[in-house]
Amino acid sequence: GPSAQVGERGKSAFHRSQTLGYRNGFAYSRLPTVGIGRERLYVNQLSQAELDELSNKRPTLTYGQAKQAPPSDFIPAHVAFDKKVLKFDAYFQEDVPISTEEHFRIRQVGIYYYLEDDSMSVMEPIVENSGIPQGKLIKRQRIPKNDRGDHYHWKDLNRGMNITIYGKTFRIVDCDPFTQVFLESQGIELNPPEKMIFDPYTELRKMPMRMYVTPSSFDQLKQFLTFDRQVLRFYAMWDDTENMFGENRPFLIHYYLADDTVEVRELHERNDGRDPFPVLIRRQRLPKSFVDKMKTFPRCVLEISNQEVLEWYTVKDFAVGKPITLLGRSFFIYDCDEFTRQFYHEKFGITDFQLVDVKKKAPEEVPQIIPPYNGYGFLEDSLQNCFSLLPQPPRKNFIKMLENDHKVLRYQVALESPNPEERKRRFILSYFLSTDMISIYEPPVRNSGIIGGKYLGKTKVPKPGSTTDNPVYYEPADLTIGATVEVFGHRFIISDADEYVLNYMESNAESFPATTLQSLRDHFAPRRTAVQAAESQSAAGTGRQELEELVRQVQEQLKHHNYLSNSSMREAFLHHDKDGSGFLNKAEFFALCNRFNLPVSDALVNKLISLCSHGENQISYHDFIRAFSC
Repeated sequence: GPSAQVGERGKSAFHRSQTLGYRNGFAYSRLPTVGIGRERLYVNQLSQAELDELSNKRPTLTYGQAKQAPPSDFIPAHVAFDKKVLKFDAYFQEDVPISTEEHFRIRQVGIYYYLEDDSMSVMEPIVENSGIPQGKLIKRQRIPKNDRGDHYHWKDLNRGMNITIYGKTFRIVDCDPFTQVFLESQGIELNPPEKMIFDPYTELRKMPMRMYVTPSSFDQLKQFLTFDRQVLRFYAMWDDTENMFGENRPFLIHYYLADDTVEVRELHERNDGRDPFPVLIRRQRLPKSFVDKMKTFPRCVLEISNQEVLEWYTVKDFAVGKPITLLGRSFFIYDCDEFTRQFYHEKFGITDFQLVDVKKKAPEEVPQIIPPYNGYGFLEDSLQNCFSLLPQPPRKNFIKMLENDHKVLRYQVALESPNPEERKRRFILSYFLSTDMISIYEPPVRNSGIIGGKYLGKTKVPKPGSTTDNPVYYEPADLTIGATVEVFGHRFIISDADEYVLNYMESNAESFPATTLQSLRDHFAPRRTAVQAAESQSAAGTGRQELEELVRQVQEQLKHHNYLSNSSMREAFLHHDKDGSGFLNKAEFFALCNRFNLPVSDALVNKLISLCSHGENQISYHDFIRAFSC
């Protein structure tokens, strides 16, 4: 109708859509999604084959004429035979004209026939270390069969046949399973497979290598290649103390296994005073013994050769713990490094290396015998004569001398003697804290028959049992009440001490034993109690007088200010004093003062309050009220 004509005219594309596609490099057929004019084709739409079948079908009976078969679809060769390759195993033989080990060579190849375009290629598998360029032997192409322009076809290929390609004859021996199935499906009868022929020279190389016996003579080149950069290291000492100005010096001996040469190097220490010449003997072969006629050989101008040397030094001549003579110098080997130990263990089976201690032993210290004390001067001063020819004064503790300057502890001591007259004598023992010295003075007593004065000058007094090697002197900790002090054979008993001694020990209680401090406290306890009682009585009488005087002054001041006393003030203070102790705390006391307008800001009143205070929070109000009841 008209609408159909308009629709046909409105189309802009009349080509058929493609049915061949490529995915991942492979061709495949696909159904079109749109028709002519880009009309959408539905899934249940009839295909062209079905339409052709319906068009050729004639209405017949059910059991009438057979229907005409539809024409088959056309499939191109590049689609039907895509990625389908026939593979044949073959080999060819080539002559080897210039070789003493092989006369011909067998080279195995693979012949590939590509069905999609009837092309062929020849590939040779790569063999490692073959020395022949291998890989693609004939590139992919259509191979000519004869001079008439014919090309090889898959129908011309079979097992057990020869094929000539570009003048080179290949023998096909076998094919893969896909090739066999394909050719048999096409009606080609395959020949039986043949065995692949291998290259005789390649098979010979796969055999184990022959073991050659090394000749008995040692090869120097092999020694160099085997032991190159391998050096044995020995630690040695050269004892040259027998000669004048000789020393015992350390050295390193290097033995080079590559050429049996020896080198001797000196080990320098820091500040050893020697010039930096590390090499004592340069690297060379060292002779061990010479021939008998070697005495006239001019070694100073000619080098020593094998004709003059009977035996050279080898690795067997070096051993740890043994001496070795190199060019007239005797070296003692006392140690080696770890590589040298491993070499001797593998080469000679030596495992016990007797290491030798070559360190200089310190000389034995000669004990210094101090002569006995001769009794002159102090022990420290006399001891300096044993340490040097010019005696130096002993060191003094100047800090102790400055801190304890003019600090003296004085004690009263009595002489212990079987004579009753001697026991009555009294002495003053002074201990000087700055120098730890003791002096004893006897006060003169008239008509006693004994001349008093200095009994002992300032000196250090050793305790009983003290020795000259370990002197022990009297200290303040040893001076307790009732203790006995032995001064150069005389015994004194401490009976009394200054109170300064007790005060000093109490201020430095951590430096003195508790027994010493307690003995002095017990000695001064009665005396201190009496003094404190007298002071408290004196202080009480003095405080009462001051209070009375202050009360009188406050009363006089209030008279000048015309202050009128309040009779209810005493009752108020007594009322707040619940327990009748006569004391009120500060809060209640000042609250009552504000209530009765007492002048607490006045200086005299503040002083009166301070005298009436007992403790930090209690105030006695009786004396305070008495000052305001005038």
